[in-house]
Parts: sequence; structure tokens; C-alpha cells
Amino acid sequence: MTEIVETFLEVPQPKEQIFSHKTAGFWMRLWAFVMDSLIVSAIIGITIKPIFHLMDWSLAGDEWYAPIAIISAAIYYAYFVIMTKFCRQTLGKMVFGLRVQKDNGEELDWVTVLFREGIGRFINNAVFYLPYLIVGFTPKNKSVADYFADTTVVHEKVYE
Repeated sequence: MTEIVETFLEVPQPKEQIFSHKTAGFWMRLWAFVMDSLIVSAIIGITIKPIFHLMDWSLAGDEWYAPIAIISAAIYYAYFVIMTKFCRQTLGKMVFGLRVQKDNGEELDWVTVLFREGIGRFINNAVFYLPYLIVGFTPKNKSVADYFADTTVVHEKVYE
């Protein structure tokens, strides 16, 4: 009698390839920030300073609470908050192909953006930008604000 033997050949399954966005390093983020700073300075120079000149208000104020300083700070923070919330990137990040994303992949919500761009940026700026240096030494190139807000800055079209 003929014996039928069943054999199961293991067909090698292709390994699942998981791609993730490459995180933005210190230098890319620095150049994007420099560009954003120039843009904010231009906005203030084109809109606010002429109003101060027209109204004959003093632009020279050494105090932190000088009107020009308060208005400039409000525009600075509003620029970063609004652009990050609605576009997930600022104009500087757009030029360099970077964007902000949450670590869990969800959409950026107002609390996350306000915490990251408002409080996180205030903390970094209050210590003369020194906390930004941590970006160069952390595994996913995260800043202090990124750790607090659970976000990461990534390249838009570069994957690992």
C-alpha cells in the first residue's frame, strides 16, 4: 500500500518592514529656528514698529515690560503656536522639510501645542537657549519641550 505523507514546507514570510520618520537633528532645527526668528523680526519690523513711530511712542525701553517688548513677545509666541497647531510646522520648518508630530501618532491638540510652543519655548528662552543643546545628545533628538509635550520633530520625506 502506498503511504501518503503530508509535509508542510515552511514558506519564508517576508519580514515586516517598519519605517519611521527620521528625526531632525540639532543643526536642521537650528537653521529652521534662525529662519523663524528672522520671519518674526520682519513681521514686527513691518507691522508694529511703524505703528509705534506713527503714534510717536518710544521704542527704547530697557524694562521687560516695555510695550514693544510685550507686543513682540506676544507675536513671537503666537507665530509658533498658530503655525504649529494648524500646519504642524512653522515657515522655517517648511523650508527645511521638518514637522512636529506627537510620539503616539495622534494629531496635535491645543494643549500639546500650547505646552510645547508656549511653556517649552519660554523655559528654553529663559535660560539663554542652553536647553536647546540637549537636542544634539538625546536618542531621538528631542528638546526639553519635546519631552514635556511628548512630541518629536521629524523630516517630512526621510525615513529610517
